[in-house]
Amino acid sequence: MKFDNNSTTTDVLNGIDLSGKTVLITGASTGLGAETARATAACGADVTLVARSVDKLSKVAESILSETGRSPNTAVLELDKPATIRSFAQEWLSRHEKLDILINNAGIMAPPLTRNAEGWESQFATNHLGHFLLTNLLVDAIKASGEARVVNLSSAGHWYSTVDLDDPNFQNRDYEALQAYGQSKTANIWFTVELARRWADHGVNSFAVHPGGIQTELGRNLEPEMAKRFEQMIKDYPDIWKTVPQGAATSCWAATSPDLSGKTGLYLEDCHISEPGAGDVLDGGYAPHAYDADGAKQLWILSNDLLGTEF
Repeated sequence: MKFDNNSTTTDVLNGIDLSGKTVLITGASTGLGAETARATAACGADVTLVARSVDKLSKVAESILSETGRSPNTAVLELDKPATIRSFAQEWLSRHEKLDILINNAGIMAPPLTRNAEGWESQFATNHLGHFLLTNLLVDAIKASGEARVVNLSSAGHWYSTVDLDDPNFQNRDYEALQAYGQSKTANIWFTVELARRWADHGVNSFAVHPGGIQTELGRNLEPEMAKRFEQMIKDYPDIWKTVPQGAATSCWAATSPDLSGKTGLYLEDCHISEPGAGDVLDGGYAPHAYDADGAKQLWILSNDLLGTEF
């Protein structure tokens, strides 16, 4: 069935049965993550909601239980704090043998320069490195599914920058918030591409998703000048903005659609496989650097070096 930018989670999941499927969603305490959790739970999935805030997670879980009759699991971790990811993964794996759908949904966008305890720039740490670590720690459960899907939330914002493999954390160059955001979103695509290369033989398909323009809490850390730029964009381009159910639709399509069976390592938008873009973040399509296979391999190596891992 054909879907488009107006399709909602209800549309793309119509007729999809996720009974017996295990789903894990990061950033599930608000916005797209919460809607994706609600929609997959409504299809019968056993869903785990992961985010920073216990209170927000509890409210979303209560709402999902009330609407679907299914009680999701909740857990707290912080993607820029590797120790919390390791603790979560160990605990989750002690209770689950397989993971059918992993949706790496959480993210931050264009905050002022912030570094975590390791000195990593916050967007690269949260949007990419945290999800790289989490996904690899859960690898045995993912492969045990036999037909798992890993969905990484990227963005048309990947047009803003490729990945500077020599200086990903802005230690030797001036920080620019949108450039750093773009770098992290390209990293999400490159992670998808390299994951596909490494894990396809284990029945794991991976997809990067541009959800579209949605007014969520993603922009809560924007500096005033940047916030004004986005407010003006909302006024100038009213047709590009989606509702939350429309924005979460591509994630749900990526996670479940039979049309994607046997496909992997792809960048998706508006519930279809994206085509090359015309050169602007607002025009749709992917940037020339999106499918850089060598860059993807080098990013995997760099990520291991920074985390001290050997995935």
